[in-house]
Amino acid sequence: MTSDISIRPVATKADRKAFIDLTYRINAADPNWVPPLKGEAYGAIDPDKNGWFSHAEAQLFLAEHGGKVVGRISAHLDTLALTMPLEQGFGSGTGFWGLFEAEDAQSAVALIERAEQWLREKGMNRALGPVSMSIWEEPGLLIKGHDHAPTVMMGHHRPEYQAWIEAAGYTPAKQLLTYELDITQELPPIVQRIIKSGEKNERIRVRRVDKSKFDQEAATILAILNDAWADNWGFVPLTQPEIDDVGKKLKPIVFEDLIMIAELDGEPVAFMITLPDLNEAIKPLNGSLLPFGWAKLLWWLRKPKVRTMRVPLMGVVKRLQSSRMASQLAFMMIEYIRRASVDVYGAKRGEIGWILDDNQGMVAIAETIESRINRVYQIYEKAL
Repeated sequence: MTSDISIRPVATKADRKAFIDLTYRINAADPNWVPPLKGEAYGAIDPDKNGWFSHAEAQLFLAEHGGKVVGRISAHLDTLALTMPLEQGFGSGTGFWGLFEAEDAQSAVALIERAEQWLREKGMNRALGPVSMSIWEEPGLLIKGHDHAPTVMMGHHRPEYQAWIEAAGYTPAKQLLTYELDITQELPPIVQRIIKSGEKNERIRVRRVDKSKFDQEAATILAILNDAWADNWGFVPLTQPEIDDVGKKLKPIVFEDLIMIAELDGEPVAFMITLPDLNEAIKPLNGSLLPFGWAKLLWWLRKPKVRTMRVPLMGVVKRLQSSRMASQLAFMMIEYIRRASVDVYGAKRGEIGWILDDNQGMVAIAETIESRINRVYQIYEKAL
């Protein structure tokens, strides 16, 4: 470890503040970085406020040089990830690091080495990173797309980090892609024909969610999600504490005409969640709701007008995934939400993702609607 860099565990309230504050200082000069609300940032590392900790443990570290905090990192284990099949990316012996920020290459190397040491002490023989901290939160390092701001719930990182991580002996494990498209334009004619065919099929019903039945609708979506994603690389089932936390966070930006459930013969078989880009509203707040940020945000949430809509999650039950029906249902949900996004919310741009680079079905759908890759996130791995 580099001798003039000291690494110490986060242990006090002051340490946690330094851990959170560092990211605002390091990224302050980046015009495309979106400062997260500090309450959310603190909640993510608080076991009492993040349901992920119900099946995981983490240690946070700070790097210091000359009495100044110059970097941070988390080292963590997910007990559910340890039980997943090795061929799906995680499995026995796999630990993680994330929440990574560093001022320079020296600090970066020292932080990664300390995270690796912690993982070895826990019996891990492989490290994946950055994953901050659940795979469902902000996985991967941004390696393409630094020239524009991230959408809601997506990460944004300094371009220097790629070389620093690779210099520490890490190699690519998986890429996560996001796609963008101009949603003011109608979908291609072939897609429109597929949609019209679906609308004539009496077996198909595509409906909005009913927010008055939030818990019931969430359970329906979760059942489809766990079935649809079960074989995907990096899949870890969501637990009830996580679902409860996500529900609290997302409920204010859940709008019925932006979330669709597709039914086949009366059975829910597919869903699509779309969120207005909350980052557009919180970026000017610089991480704080005081003194008047809370009022501005509440006003925005009443009827948001946004440039961008993000599709963070979409799924079709496994038994239909290789069928023509899967893409037909997807195109129908995309079109109905596209119309609402433009007509009701004034949106002009859509972003879909993240999508695994080897998810052929979703990649094909993204390409068929003439979207293009705008951001690439890289998850790295290293044997310990």
